[in-house]
Amino acid sequence: MIKRYSRPQMRRVWSDENKFRKWLEVEIAVCEAWAELGVIPKKALPKLKLARLNLKRMEEILKETHHDVTAFLNSISESLGEESRFIHLGLTSSDVMDTALSLQLVEAAELLNQDMKELISVLAEKALKYKYTVMMGRTHGVHAEPITFGLKLALWIDEMNRNRRRLNEATKAIAVGKISGAVGTYATLSLEVEEKACARLKLASAPVSSQILSRDCHAQFVTTLAVVSASLEKFATEIRGLQRTETREVEEPFAVGQTGSSAMPHKRNPELCERVCGLARLVRGFALTSLENIALWHERDISHSSTERIIFPDTCLVVDYSLDVFTSVMRGLQVYPQRMKHNLKLTKGLIFSQRVMLALIDKGSSRQKAYEQVQRNAMKSWRTGRNFLSLLKADPEVTASLPSEELDKLFDYQYYLRYIDDIFHRLGLTESQWQEKINRSSELAPKKSRRWMSP
Repeated sequence: MIKRYSRPQMRRVWSDENKFRKWLEVEIAVCEAWAELGVIPKKALPKLKLARLNLKRMEEILKETHHDVTAFLNSISESLGEESRFIHLGLTSSDVMDTALSLQLVEAAELLNQDMKELISVLAEKALKYKYTVMMGRTHGVHAEPITFGLKLALWIDEMNRNRRRLNEATKAIAVGKISGAVGTYATLSLEVEEKACARLKLASAPVSSQILSRDCHAQFVTTLAVVSASLEKFATEIRGLQRTETREVEEPFAVGQTGSSAMPHKRNPELCERVCGLARLVRGFALTSLENIALWHERDISHSSTERIIFPDTCLVVDYSLDVFTSVMRGLQVYPQRMKHNLKLTKGLIFSQRVMLALIDKGSSRQKAYEQVQRNAMKSWRTGRNFLSLLKADPEVTASLPSEELDKLFDYQYYLRYIDDIFHRLGLTESQWQEKINRSSELAPKKSRRWMSP
């Protein structure tokens, strides 16, 4: 992934230095297991733990061997001397590479989990602030009935909570090692070696493996991150829609001196949200590749290997970056309640049509008759631009059941908000509930805003 769309912490996880460090951790853990079982002398361990990789030397060897694990082993062997004969004892390359990859994925998942916690924290802060801020709810892009902006954000919180649970499950699935030899039979080692080494690495042992770990676990991890990206795309798309000039109910942060368009000085474009949407498409492509990597020939081929060198780092880098960007957007989001009120009135009361229909039914009218009476007046309002309530009051069929004063009472926004508190309470998002969560975990406290470069 290009540096522009990645962050230092996640880049360190996927650096060559960290990858080879993980390889060495696996090699040493296996040596410790062998020593515990009495196969290699325990007195050799202090020297083995001093093994170091010389990257420059590894690159030189790689030009000759064309095999990165062999180049790695030769390089660290040069740092050891006689004890080098115990390194890689009974192992195949994939024992080292797959187990180390699991360590990297777990490390990346920890960062992503923190990212999601921070986003949820910012969303919760905004949801509580705009809990009762009435706005138009839209279906099919058309005005439906009133909601609150806080309720919209509460929905996003619930979705991100599910994404965290998905990530935890995917991390658990991939937090396994395999040290089972060339085809998974333990012919050159034993189950005990694997179990002891994996325990040292804080990984579970794969119950069964071939030359590699089965790629369904890796696909679960990548597709989970694709779902996270899709959620971010959903949220970002909503902000883009609400930022349209004709709507302008919210707006992503726009700093003093910032350029929206090089040609049109008035432009304030939702470029950060558009960036999040674009990057989500990339992650979906990676997810497809991860699924195609599940089916390999027999006990293993390497058709997956080249793709994994790209999709694992880049998926983690992109999702980490996107989470951070969108958190920044939400932290600095401009919200325009007055514009929301303005837009509520655009249809001149049509948004109360269902409530009027239900009131007529409650008075004894059939549903079909009530629907026809309300729709007749609603369509007239659409055509003429006349006030919906006025049209209803002028309709004798309607007023025969609903006198003018009863009709007035139906046109009340607060009616649609009467369960907002209950919904927030069910989500665990009351002021007291959220304060309790913050007190329990300081990491949930919202952090300061940051600026972002142009796309």
